[in-house]
Amino acid sequence: MTSPAPRARSEPIIAGVVTSLVGFTSSFVVVVTGLRAVGASPAQAASGLLVLTILFGLGSIALSLRTRRPVTLAWSTPGAALLVSAGASYDAGWAAAVGAFLVVGLLILATGLVPALGELIGRIPTPIAQAMLAGVLLTLCLAPMTSLAAQPWSTLPILVVWLLAMRWLPRWALPLALVTALVVIGVNLAVDGYDGWEGETWWPQLVWTTPTFDATAIVGLAVPLYIVTMASQNVPGVAVLKSFGYETPWRPAMFVTGAGTVLGAPFGGHAINLAALSAALAAGPEAGADRSRRWIAGVATGSTSLVLAVLSGALVVVTAIAPDGLLEAVAGLALLATFVAAIMGAFEKPEFRIPAALAFVTAAAGVTFGGIGGAFWALVVGLAAHGLLSRRPVPAP
Repeated sequence: MTSPAPRARSEPIIAGVVTSLVGFTSSFVVVVTGLRAVGASPAQAASGLLVLTILFGLGSIALSLRTRRPVTLAWSTPGAALLVSAGASYDAGWAAAVGAFLVVGLLILATGLVPALGELIGRIPTPIAQAMLAGVLLTLCLAPMTSLAAQPWSTLPILVVWLLAMRWLPRWALPLALVTALVVIGVNLAVDGYDGWEGETWWPQLVWTTPTFDATAIVGLAVPLYIVTMASQNVPGVAVLKSFGYETPWRPAMFVTGAGTVLGAPFGGHAINLAALSAALAAGPEAGADRSRRWIAGVATGSTSLVLAVLSGALVVVTAIAPDGLLEAVAGLALLATFVAAIMGAFEKPEFRIPAALAFVTAAAGVTFGGIGGAFWALVVGLAAHGLLSRRPVPAP
């Protein structure tokens, strides 16, 4: 048997490095913003970013080595966006949010161990789940235009670079937009100076938070976060791998992501899960023509993530010193494709359009009742409307 050519040997490694770089740089701002929205200090947010990156890096390596498939993990970007949306009305405190993250991990573990729980999640109509996600994402997706109106000379370069990159280098559009934002921040610091914030540390370190369990946080954060993570990350992640001819090791994947979320919660990690969109880079043709060697891309993805974890402290400092709304604009660009996909999925089927519309506007409005945020009530309203309207014939549109 002849050994692979040097290029063939390097292809899965390069694909894994690119997968990690693109996934990390395109969404870390969303994660930091989400953690800060539910009460994390800059140091606690940096700890959350660090522990998430380490855990999904180790998980990607372990699952890819064990299964010889390109199984890659990530943090829950839609889940972080949900935290941003919930933050406007959330007042239970950071320790209660950490308790909610711990509950999410236990639910993910249970999903792998108890098939009935996975089936229950599968019975939530996809259009309603997508409508809830779209409503949660709306505020962040408005951020680029809001920032453009408030600080046009800082935001315009980011939008221009992103648009040009979308035309010629779409895979690198978000990382290039982030680099542009960092340059803008540097220019602003050179002009205005920076006094620093108390407790600033550029070096990553783990910060322990003892979780508390608050009913409103569990219902308002944990339940929607679990559903969004399953419906918008784990299920699509399975579909992406299947599209390239790989069966996902469901139980091991749920055990690793569930246990990882439980371990990471006290250090500020909100949820880890199967990678969805970025998974295509490690599992597709970019990882080489030999499908039997693409598992190496999964190992390379995880290894690169461990290196990137070192940057977590510095990146959170950057988010703390950035002009208000500027990095949120980058986060909005990062979530735009997810928002479009969620809108299309929500309103694709005529019989679900009214329930989906009600779920969407409920989540987008951030309705709070009994201390529980809009994402949960969006599901309740959407499911109730669907249950009522499905009992009568739906008129033709």
